Amino acid sequence: MPKTILITGGAGFIGSHLCRKLLGQGNKIICLDNFFTGSKKNIEELIKNQDFELIEQDVTVPISLAVDEIYHLACPASPVRYQFNPVETVRTNVVGTINMLDLAKNCKAKILQASTSEIYGDPKEHPQKETYFGNVNSLSIRACYDEGKRCAETLCADYHRQHGVDIRIVRIFNTYGPNMDIDDGRVISNFIVQALKNQPITIYGNGSQTRSFQYIDDLIEGMVKMMENDRQFIGPVNLGNPREFTIKELAQKVLRHIPESQSQIVYTELPEADPKQRCPDINLAKGKLDWQPSIELENGLEKTIAYFKETIKINGQSEN
Repeated sequence: MPKTILITGGAGFIGSHLCRKLLGQGNKIICLDNFFTGSKKNIEELIKNQDFELIEQDVTVPISLAVDEIYHLACPASPVRYQFNPVETVRTNVVGTINMLDLAKNCKAKILQASTSEIYGDPKEHPQKETYFGNVNSLSIRACYDEGKRCAETLCADYHRQHGVDIRIVRIFNTYGPNMDIDDGRVISNFIVQALKNQPITIYGNGSQTRSFQYIDDLIEGMVKMMENDRQFIGPVNLGNPREFTIKELAQKVLRHIPESQSQIVYTELPEADPKQRCPDINLAKGKLDWQPSIELENGLEKTIAYFKETIKINGQSEN
């Protein structure tokens, strides 16, 4: 049966893919976005659909709607963007989440909170299980996001206990794919854009730090499965690809996929509080959701590089 679904941050990288997926299933989609990091080009073909509604509003402003489900994604996710205005990042995570939980309570709607692997900080447990409480510096320049998302999880748990709100919490690990912003500031988009423009490939530190990368389609499938599960499993649950690569390996893979690039790898100082390892344990997702990623990094990189080539071409930016 079709549902009315609110997606906050629906014009962003992940949100736009989720809008498209759920709209394709015959649902009515309400996209709420203030376009701080989201882009209308990500949803421009959806706006023509009579079952798609766009509300341009900040999530920190209360809103009254009649919805069946809420996917709460609104928040800058790249360090460059969330550190630009750290106080507003915290406000988005705390006040915005309270607003969405109040809406869910009033509508008796299910709500999925898009949390993050960043809540594990610079982990001392590897790979990271959902039972790990993390190693986060509350005073670091990344804390506005890390601690903001941790508080958002707390709010979800408290609304569930105190008000019976039907919550779901997913912890999203590094995700990439089309609709990423060209100036996103995250490692895959940085490397691809630098390679396409023949700029130096910038690696922070010596490149031995590791990350795991999941393609956007795998994440969307996991999020929808989490929302739809009827086992009263509220999470948190890790959604990520457990295959681990060093940052140097990633740079080399990008260059192999763009053989025409004249870029060279250069090394610079490691940013403050940059985690040395980040990799999910996804056994809980396998058992509870029958989910695991299926798209290999090589295949995902091809699609993502093709997207950025077209984006750079459209923007009239030289690759030379």
